[in-house]
Amino acid sequence: MSVAFDSWLSERITTIKERDLYRELRVMNSGPKPMVDMNGRKKLIFSSNNYLGLASDQRLIDAARSTVKEFGIGSSGSRLTTGNSCWHEKLEERIASFKQTEASLLFSNGYLANIGVLSSLPTSGDIILSDELNHASIIDGCRLSKARTLLYKHVDLQDLENKLKESKPFTRRFIVTDGVFSMDGTIAPLDQIIALAKVYDAYVIVDDAHGTGILGKKGRGISEYFGVKPDVMIGTLSKAVGTEGGFVAGSSLLKEFLINQARTFIFQTAIPPSVCAASFEAINIIEEESRRREALMEKVMLIRNRLLALGFHVKGNKTPIIPVILGEAKKAVSVANKLQEHDIFAPAIRPPTVKEGESRIRLTVTAEHSNDDIDRLIKAFEMIRNEPEVMK
Repeated sequence: MSVAFDSWLSERITTIKERDLYRELRVMNSGPKPMVDMNGRKKLIFSSNNYLGLASDQRLIDAARSTVKEFGIGSSGSRLTTGNSCWHEKLEERIASFKQTEASLLFSNGYLANIGVLSSLPTSGDIILSDELNHASIIDGCRLSKARTLLYKHVDLQDLENKLKESKPFTRRFIVTDGVFSMDGTIAPLDQIIALAKVYDAYVIVDDAHGTGILGKKGRGISEYFGVKPDVMIGTLSKAVGTEGGFVAGSSLLKEFLINQARTFIFQTAIPPSVCAASFEAINIIEEESRRREALMEKVMLIRNRLLALGFHVKGNKTPIIPVILGEAKKAVSVANKLQEHDIFAPAIRPPTVKEGESRIRLTVTAEHSNDDIDRLIKAFEMIRNEPEVMK
């Protein structure tokens, strides 16, 4: 690598630091629990997507361990070569049953599932109407699509309808939205979106990454929550399910099409069979143990209400995602650093992840957080609120 190249990179990194947008990795020296060893120091974690605490559940560990003994560590290839085990087939059937669809297809992660669908399904002459706050994987999938993409205002049904009217000259119309928005914790009004789609002859694609395992009586996600079915349901196993991988659920024809056209499925190494076995067990637990979700939401509401009582600007509702809006990136970084001094890890979320002026601490709650953990978090925020040099 040349000196000039390093110098150029150094200048760019300096600019990132000057804008308070610099990021760095932390090292976890223990498993996914509310209290972890981070960089050699015990930290209370309020930033994990392990919402139901299943990532360290002994039942999942046992399922993975027994499958590793039989199938080994890796999958050895893509699903279309040597990577398709009986456990991949079993998990796809289980996901389809869970999501109440004809079929499902596994991807190596949710990011690849979104890109695979959006880069292969809409085509030239079509238009994608995308919520302005959709996840980066949806944005990247739209960029790779041959269809035109048009953003509509966040969960704004009037703006969506106006754009649907404008999109009549296109061959096909696709509405794509997150089910639960990862940075704001808001829930897309899927029932109303599908109603609009029927009027304007559009197809609906939903990324239910943060709703799967959380929303609905059985934890089936946003479809169960609203009692409707989109044309394409995308999800991940890496959040409430507690494992790794992504999926697309829908018709058998959709599955057949994606096997043949989605490049992120065709050319990506399959997730290991042991992960499939653990995921299978996790879905069983999600369906059977509703009290786990109920207890989680009780903790969510407790934290929200106590933060609001302290005067903080809190977004979101009815999900484990609690954004505390602070404004400028510098202020969010200062608050995150203060939380670290209290041995609480909840990093600052800054542009480009969120809009300018909306930097925040994005708290996430898990079923494993105790009341003492919550008291400690709220006490830290109360102390930070009284520090004018931080909150100015």
